[in-house]
Amino acid sequence: MLTYILRRLISAIAVMAMVGMFVFLLLRLAPGDPAAIIAGKSATAEMIAGIRQQIGLNDPMPIQFLRWVRSMLGGDFGTSIFAGRPVLELISQRLEPTVSLSILTMVLSVTSGVAMGILAAWRTGGLVDRLLIAFATLGFSVPVFVVGFFLIYFFAITTHWLPVQGYQPIHQGLGLWFTHLILPTVTLSIPYIAFIARIARASMLEVLSEDYMRTAAAKGASSYAMLFHHALKNAGVPILTVTGLSLAGLIGGVVVTETVFNIPGIGRLVVDAINNRDYPIIQGVLILVSGLYVIINLAVDLSYTLVDPRIRY
Repeated sequence: MLTYILRRLISAIAVMAMVGMFVFLLLRLAPGDPAAIIAGKSATAEMIAGIRQQIGLNDPMPIQFLRWVRSMLGGDFGTSIFAGRPVLELISQRLEPTVSLSILTMVLSVTSGVAMGILAAWRTGGLVDRLLIAFATLGFSVPVFVVGFFLIYFFAITTHWLPVQGYQPIHQGLGLWFTHLILPTVTLSIPYIAFIARIARASMLEVLSEDYMRTAAAKGASSYAMLFHHALKNAGVPILTVTGLSLAGLIGGVVVTETVFNIPGIGRLVVDAINNRDYPIIQGVLILVSGLYVIINLAVDLSYTLVDPRIRY
């Protein structure tokens, strides 16, 4: 078990090293000059050259990379080119909306997706199963922003049941915080519910067709015991995998959802930084998100040993 954990930790460190190099080179080699954007349209060549010298863009790339890595290892992710404030400070100010939206989305996605998958597998070929397949297909096909605009039109503009856009911090009231997150959460959850439900259904169907499940049924095991005690536990590895991938991939959907619903989270921060060519913010967010992705996948890999002890050996 210890060897397995060490092996996974070493691979995670190697992945983060490659991600760091990729992020640094991708931004440096992309078209556009942040110094020219900072200087403005009426800037002279001398002004642009001075700004490049000031923010260190004239140094060789290896020196820029080593300086950047050394700063990050010391907890300094740099200073925003346009805001003039530390990157971690800007990220921390946008963290609450994104974390709130992500947590609510995953709770709704996992509970709904697993429940729908189990029910569809238990009633395979029936009306519930067909409805789930239709929902899963539709959930994958329709883009997130289309679902968001539809929900805004119906629940906010037409019926006035929920707020159209914006975000209320949780310290201003749990009710306001929750009502402002209902539409974004449902919008972001739909593709993940469909994804998890399909995997859960397929995994449960495979387990339910095993000989030991027929033996349990022949011995008079209840439906609850067969589904949750025998089938779900043995079908847990694929469900854990898809749950981890969904959680790690939330950032892509968060960017679109926060833009549609005007939520001042990390997704909006990234969009603004890309438009302004603000290297430090883009690098900081990408590294933190990549690190979170690696940690989630590592946690999922380690959780396999709890569900299936054979993986330990």
